[in-house]
Amino acid sequence: MIHDTFEDFAAALPAYTALVGLDLGERTIGVALSDRIGAVATPMETIRRKKFTLDANRLFEIITEREVGGILLGLPRNMDGTEGPRCQSTRAFARNLGRLTDLPIGFWDERLSTVAAEKALLEADTSRKRRSELIDHVAASYILQGALDRLRNLKMD
Repeated sequence: MIHDTFEDFAAALPAYTALVGLDLGERTIGVALSDRIGAVATPMETIRRKKFTLDANRLFEIITEREVGGILLGLPRNMDGTEGPRCQSTRAFARNLGRLTDLPIGFWDERLSTVAAEKALLEADTSRKRRSELIDHVAASYILQGALDRLRNLKMD
């Protein structure tokens, strides 16, 4: 089920299951995973996009292997907070995924996640070629970590 608010998504998550975070691009999908207690997001892989069915099959392989309890998609809002064509594309991807699973699906504002990932890779003195291989799933981990931090705060409130 797709949840438009983060609070609804958080309420729908089963306890002690991993989350998968996705950074959707036109050509790639960055994938990150959390631990079961929701403390740490780890970059996992970048899926080269082909067709939705093939992309979804790979995602569901990961979800099954890692016993994932929820799917979080980065929502690429414009800097002024409005939603453009990329947000519409992300929401369409979520609707298509939602037809294939009962897992909760939520969104996280991903503004500047790729910028933060790029900065971290530059600080780690990563070569340009290696950065291009890593950027998508590192950005996914920034998206997921932001959501995990918010989830922890929601539990404390």
